Order: sequence, then C-alpha cells, then structure tokens
Amino acid sequence: MSTVPRFGVLNAPKDWRTVDFISDLHLMPEEPATHAAWQRYMASTPADAVFILGDLFEAWIGDDAALPGSFEGDCAEVLRQAAARLPVYLMHGNRDFLVGEPFLAAHGVQFLADPTVLAWAGARYLLTHGDLLCTQDVAYQRFRQQVRSPDWQRAVLARPLFERQVMAQQMRAQSVAAQAGGVVYADIDAPLAREWLMAARAHTLIHGHIHRPGDHALGHDAAGLPLQQVVLSDWHIAGQDHRAQVLRLSADHQLERINLGPM
Repeated sequence: MSTVPRFGVLNAPKDWRTVDFISDLHLMPEEPATHAAWQRYMASTPADAVFILGDLFEAWIGDDAALPGSFEGDCAEVLRQAAARLPVYLMHGNRDFLVGEPFLAAHGVQFLADPTVLAWAGARYLLTHGDLLCTQDVAYQRFRQQVRSPDWQRAVLARPLFERQVMAQQMRAQSVAAQAGGVVYADIDAPLAREWLMAARAHTLIHGHIHRPGDHALGHDAAGLPLQQVVLSDWHIAGQDHRAQVLRLSADHQLERINLGPM
C-alpha cells in the first residue's frame, strides 16, 4: 500500500506577487491578544492570498457554534471580511477538522485539501498541515484515523451544542496543561517527506503542526536538485511570550519570515 496520498493541485493566478502562509494559531477565547493580532493581520496583509495550513482554532466543535456574538462567530466574521478582499484558503489541522466546507464557502473561504500542490510562477510547492508526516507518533495516527471517519464525526456533531462546548473547554484545558509541561511534538518522517516531494514534483515542503519554525534540507531528488522543508511558526501572545510569524513567498521564489510586532 502506497504511503503517498493523492495531492490536490492549485494553479495560482499569474498576477499574484506574494502569498502568505500561517498555521497553528490555536485561536481560543482565553487568548484574546492572539485573536486580536490575527484579526489585524487578516485586515491589513498586502499579500495577494493567505493560506492557513491548519489549526487556526484550538478547538472547533461544529459550524453551528458560530453564533452571532460568540467567539466562533467573531472569527467567522474576520474570515468573511478578509475573503472579501483577497483569496483565503483554509486547510484542516488536527484541532479544527470539523470546520465544514459549506460553512467556509458561505464565508468566501476556499477549502484546501491536505496535501495540496501550489503551482505558481513556474515552481511547485507542497503544502500540508504536517501531522500526516509524523508517523512515529503511532498513538496519534490511530486517533487521527478515528476522528477523521465520517461516522465518528456524525456522532459527535449529533450531540447537543452545550455538550460539545464542554468538550471544547476540556480540550483547551488539556492543551494549556500540556504547554505548561513543555510538550514536544514529534518531528516529521524525513524519508517520507522526500517521497511526497518527488511524487508531487515539488522541491519545497511547507507545513506547520510541530511548532518549531525553521528551514531544513531534505536531500536531493533524482535529478540532484535540492529538496527543502519549511516549518511554520505557531502563534501565541500572552505576557512576555510573543509569537506571531507569517511566511511570505514571492513570485521570484524568495521566502521571508515576518515577525509581527506587538499590537
């Protein structure tokens, strides 16, 4: 059985000059500063498109939670306003895989399959959240298979909203405790990442999930051309801790990490 998934393909418009990538913002009502930074960024980025590569939300318990005046409703409105002025793409992460495609479409946001090849300006970039490549985390991979099944998701979404809201609160509490304990996310499987890149005919892998931003060499393809892994930053603004980084890619294939200042 092949370990290489099917790749979606997005052919970018020729007039794009720059695009932004963000991931792992883990938005939640308990961290209003992170939400505010994201809201300002979405309203002001000069990029021609924004790609959100998973875990925009710490917990998404169903589209029916996005009620007017709720935290989820406020986030949906930020997405709607941004998508009215530039293309916004959203990929599921391991925290927000219950965000529905019809819900996104209703707010002008375009769903992005995981993984997807971005074909732009004569190059191909492989985009993924990153969790599928963390094959050493066997327990998580079993969990992922379970929660991504349509039957499991239908059963969860059939529960009353207040029960799912309690579930979300519990998930957030567990996440805060894990962060306080210095949780370390498993790294990706580099040989598998190379296999994906060569199958996708791409040379740059862009992903999040592991919360360790950096650029890493992944060897070479069959023609001897270099392969690289580009890891996105998570966002977290609380007290002295300030992480709010955007990865900007230009049409001349230059990558720039932009650290948003205090807002």
